[in-house]
Amino acid sequence: MSDATASAALRPIPKVPGLPLLGSLLSLTGNPVRFFVACYRKFGPVCEIRILNHRYLLLGGVEAANLLGSRTGKDCLRSRQFWEGLLTEYGASRALVSEDGESHKELRDIMRRGYSRESIRGRYDEFVRILDEVYARDWKPGAAVPVVQAMQYMAVGTLGPFLTGATPVEYIRDIRIAILYILNVLVTRQRPRFFLWAPEYRRARARVVELGHKMIAAAQQRVGTLRDEEKNLIDDIMAAHVRDPKVLPTNDLIVAVTGPYVAGLDTVANTTAVTIYMVLKHTEVRARIEKEVDALFDGGTIDEDGLLNRLPALNGAIMESMRLYPIAVAQIRTVVQDFEFQGYPIRTGDMLYVSAVVPHFMDEYFPDAEKFDIDRYQKPRAEHMQPGAYSPYGRGPHTCLGKSLAEVQLALSMARLFYKYDLELDPPHYILKTKTAPTPGPAMDFKVRVRGLRH
Repeated sequence: MSDATASAALRPIPKVPGLPLLGSLLSLTGNPVRFFVACYRKFGPVCEIRILNHRYLLLGGVEAANLLGSRTGKDCLRSRQFWEGLLTEYGASRALVSEDGESHKELRDIMRRGYSRESIRGRYDEFVRILDEVYARDWKPGAAVPVVQAMQYMAVGTLGPFLTGATPVEYIRDIRIAILYILNVLVTRQRPRFFLWAPEYRRARARVVELGHKMIAAAQQRVGTLRDEEKNLIDDIMAAHVRDPKVLPTNDLIVAVTGPYVAGLDTVANTTAVTIYMVLKHTEVRARIEKEVDALFDGGTIDEDGLLNRLPALNGAIMESMRLYPIAVAQIRTVVQDFEFQGYPIRTGDMLYVSAVVPHFMDEYFPDAEKFDIDRYQKPRAEHMQPGAYSPYGRGPHTCLGKSLAEVQLALSMARLFYKYDLELDPPHYILKTKTAPTPGPAMDFKVRVRGLRH
């Protein structure tokens, strides 16, 4: 069969109806995951959508999840085009999120140790002491706590000492505003570029750059003074820069050193906030978790080995919260080489939304998928182990580099919160409202009341 005949045999890609000019923008900004699931159910694993007159292909389901990790995905898909605006905005030549292939692997290898669970090995008790200090700021008996804001403070307060040696809580609002504009204008392009002239964003951008310069200056003073086991992520980045400026040139350092806060601020805050809501909504789950965390902390020093295995109910609640409220709802890619996907032609130059989380909401993979069921992840069920079914940290080469560290951070931060405090929703029958910008998660007005101390 000739190439022309083979091409003609491929199926035409179905088009999703949309509004004039806006296309599917309102669906995408309203509830993107539900939109992706509905498209998959109606049109299959490939369909065409339009957003502000831009054409995109939407790939979904386990088929899309498995594509990201396949040889075809690695050879034919690239990230850079969607992140080019970020690089230009901050004067960088490359960043971890923008690269693929050997360039991505090179940066990933530099940052691997700093983003890994190894960065806090032997320091779990120190991590808990920092958590107690951070929580003391907001979680006072009788207080009505804005949960997302409090968890943002927690994320920066705990990530800082271990990843960067800095705890820049005064920059939290600026980081969050910068993320909002970067994602909406430069990456997903749901807003026109003139939004970048907003005074709010210009101030936030200047503050993020200021933070980056402070971190770089502090790291430069430490170069050559630390043993390998004393170095954190920023020290590894700076060492790579000093060793070979071509690998990490000066212009790339701002994006690299502020990356942990940009990557971790909303993702950690949103995930922990959802977990708090879901646990407080399910009293039987809460009782199981309180029993686990009491056993974990009542002995004093934490035994680091097998931490997650000693917290099956809590870890199940976190995993289930990430299934029902995923942060990485889609990975955005550009096609650099023609390929066939599920009988459809994917062409060079096509821009893709690849949603690997569609199976999270399918009964075929998670029976009674809308139900909050923390035991899905225990053997013999282990529903998340089905190929392509569970993707809270993304898929493929760009799977979250900090996944193993995040698992520990999430487990310890939630364990300590439910150990120390007696909490209730405020109001008690509150139904969670969500937002989509800058990342999907609970609305900023979600509050919890501290009824008192448990310990």
